[in-house]
Amino acid sequence: MKKILIFGNSGSGKSTLSKKLAKDNNLAHLDLDVLAFQKESPMKRKEIKSSMIDIYTFIKNNNSWVIEGGYSDLLEPLLEDANEVYFLNLSSEECQKNAKNRSWEPHKYASKEAQDQNLHMLLEWILAYYNRDDTFSQIEHKRLYEKFSGKKTIFTNNERNT
Repeated sequence: MKKILIFGNSGSGKSTLSKKLAKDNNLAHLDLDVLAFQKESPMKRKEIKSSMIDIYTFIKNNNSWVIEGGYSDLLEPLLEDANEVYFLNLSSEECQKNAKNRSWEPHKYASKEAQDQNLHMLLEWILAYYNRDDTFSQIEHKRLYEKFSGKKTIFTNNERNT
């Protein structure tokens, strides 16, 4: 059974990699973005406890899975459930390029136009990743990676052989 966690900066390719792994290995896929925020206030996070209930329900209902996101506060409790982690530690330039070329994400935005209106903020968010110290930061992702004792892989560019 594969139980994989994928984390990294916005635009690092978490969704692309997790979808490929899910398809190639018949894994259930969970994008933490779909359950981390309140439906009535999409820019406001749910309480961590509420998100964790949803995540553990997903894990209980699936023997093999891939979970992806940038939320170290949601990922850290899952380290004991996972048997593999991928840390996508790409440069800001590569992450921004990926963000600019991102196709519409209907689970996050009502339209491609709405997504594109958010692009400037996303590009700034990507740059801040390397200097922040919050749950979405490179510092926290490095800490998660170092803490994990199972099979782990770090990617520093878009060239992945999975």
